[in-house]
Amino acid sequence: MSSSPPLGDLLDPRHTVLLTVECQRGVVGPDAALPELALAARSSGALANVARLVAGAHDGGVQVIHALAERRPDGRGANRNARLFRAAERLPVRQLTGTAAVQVAPPIEVTDEDLVVRRLHGLSPIQGTDVDALLRNLGCRTLVVAGVSANVAVPNAVFDAVNRGYTAVVPADAVAGVPSDYTPAMIRHTLALVATVATTDEVLACFALPGGRLRPE
Repeated sequence: MSSSPPLGDLLDPRHTVLLTVECQRGVVGPDAALPELALAARSSGALANVARLVAGAHDGGVQVIHALAERRPDGRGANRNARLFRAAERLPVRQLTGTAAVQVAPPIEVTDEDLVVRRLHGLSPIQGTDVDALLRNLGCRTLVVAGVSANVAVPNAVFDAVNRGYTAVVPADAVAGVPSDYTPAMIRHTLALVATVATTDEVLACFALPGGRLRPE
């Protein structure tokens, strides 16, 4: 298998977008619907690394998109065709539109330049949402994918990005799932086949290179 291009070539800030996946209070916060996943995201350092990536993207002129999953209180338009969806309806914390559960979780900081995309259906942050159109309008070539979970949404995002012609970069220490030993195995044996796997520090070093997008005055 041929090696990937140098990371610095892939992560030209002018053509790179950082996508955070379901890093919301109701998923990774202290009172999350899935405590085991929230604990994994926090104890592993993944959530802190997502926050570092977002801060570095802001400093380097890299566009940030936050992809959030939510539901209407009446459930209208939501999927019910898998056990995951049906279980979500019974959780004590529901990702309801307009509630704190669907706000981006600290310590991630959201700025006015960030884009927030919310979806009411499905498993993917990209399929059937505004993300693909936004990426194309932004001139994106490389998509950095970070967040949760390694079980479902993150692989969906990576596969959908690759299927649409984007180069995907996965900072492995900014992704979490359950059980904890599943995440590195999934990244090594699955995502590494279609994406460039890096560390948060390596991605941040590229974000700091000259040539980032000029911010509006």
